[in-house]
Amino acid sequence: MPTPSFPFDDSLRNSPRDGRTTPRRHAGDVAQPSLAASRVAFGVLVIGALAIVLIASPFKSFELDRFFVPKELVLHATALLVLLVCAWGARATAITLDRVDTLLLAYVALSTISALLASDHVASTRALAVTWSGFVIFWSARAVARAGLRTPLVVTVIVAVVTGAATGLLQAYGLRSEYASLARAPGGTFGNRNFMAHLCVIGAPLLFWATLTARRVWGVALGTIAAMVLAGALVLSRTRAAWVALVVCMVLLAIPLWVTLRRVPGSGRRVILVGSAIGLGALSALFLPNHLNWKSDSPYLDSVRGVVDYSSGSGKGRLIQYKNTLRMAAAHPVLGVGPGNWPKYYPTFATRRDPSLSRDDGRPANPWPSSDWMAMVAERGGLATIIFVIAYFGLLVGGWRRDDDADASAGDALAPLALAGTMLATAVVGTFDAVQLLAAPTFLVWLAFGALCRPGKARHTWSPSSPGRQGWFWAATLVTALFAARSALQMRAMSTNCESPGSFVMERCRTIVHGR
Repeated sequence: MPTPSFPFDDSLRNSPRDGRTTPRRHAGDVAQPSLAASRVAFGVLVIGALAIVLIASPFKSFELDRFFVPKELVLHATALLVLLVCAWGARATAITLDRVDTLLLAYVALSTISALLASDHVASTRALAVTWSGFVIFWSARAVARAGLRTPLVVTVIVAVVTGAATGLLQAYGLRSEYASLARAPGGTFGNRNFMAHLCVIGAPLLFWATLTARRVWGVALGTIAAMVLAGALVLSRTRAAWVALVVCMVLLAIPLWVTLRRVPGSGRRVILVGSAIGLGALSALFLPNHLNWKSDSPYLDSVRGVVDYSSGSGKGRLIQYKNTLRMAAAHPVLGVGPGNWPKYYPTFATRRDPSLSRDDGRPANPWPSSDWMAMVAERGGLATIIFVIAYFGLLVGGWRRDDDADASAGDALAPLALAGTMLATAVVGTFDAVQLLAAPTFLVWLAFGALCRPGKARHTWSPSSPGRQGWFWAATLVTALFAARSALQMRAMSTNCESPGSFVMERCRTIVHGR
């Protein structure tokens, strides 16, 4: 009887000697841990993915950070634990780096230099920490995926995304909680409807892939229900960036998907089923009464019209902000102004009546620009941005890389399209909003990338006896631990502010959290 496996379990092969299943070694794995260590790391990633979606704090005087800081703490703590598990489990394995690994490390190095030279070190350290921990999640997920846990990792991302969407739906239909914000409902445990919608559209290609390749009827049924949840949450969010990303993915991937599905028996019925579930979820969101207080009589129609309107409203504001941010980047072309330092420098480059600035104090209303890419080029410089873009395309190419002896299963055939859709959705929503500047999407996006992207040809190799290996490992561990400790200190400061709301204490706590 053949051994059952997940669609992506081609990394496991039966040994001809004893029949035991062992992970194969591949060039490009930063460090391939043992099977036992991989399973422990997988458990850590599962807990972290669910925790980062659900966690929030009730400290309402920190309206944005009461959502961001707890999620950053989960991101750094998970990165620290999984780094320890994977590195300890791979202590007898050589560390190999492929081209993408090298580019990402170069990006981190340039970002670190930029952070050290920044004028606001509190903000630069916080932004750099999110980037570093996200990459640790990526490298760990890729190593864990080689142990035959690729599909469970993707399912973990899907469950986390659907759980986050469910919190938004619960808020939309009347659930009130101290851990959700009424200001930008239905954001659920993300505190903002846009952040919730971003993850929904990023996770949609993964859900589509998992439903089409499910081996059991209950897997198809759960995928269909999840599709209804995501569709309803996307409609209720009124997030135009997410809607645009969904349309772009459908248009650009329609033909490749059609060509691929012709080789997958029975896929047509599942496509129709998923499409019907999406339509039902969207119609339910439009016509079922909810507790959202929109100012317009036709809010969803207004949002559709606003997708292509850049002559007024937020569309015009974004164009103004992009133009001024590019002026900032031109003034600091090499290393930028420093990660997280955009709000400090932006008033200098802002034009008169810039809608990005608050009328009260003249500072930017949001602590980040309305684009990941604008933030990158302005804060980290042109060279770092070019390196990251090349690495990003390298990840996409890695999604199409297969082993020569891999079976051409349905999962193998559709996986590159799932990765392409996820990366495309991430890039599009990141063009119009902050995505990879935040902890939750950074965690889930790089977890998905690590699960689906195969390592490439080894460019650099360190043997276990390399004198510098232990030093680099403990340095990385120490840095990650310091990032986690910093987030824990921020959490403590917010709690202290609520317990002792004196003016001096409040000012001191806000300095710890915000750096100003």
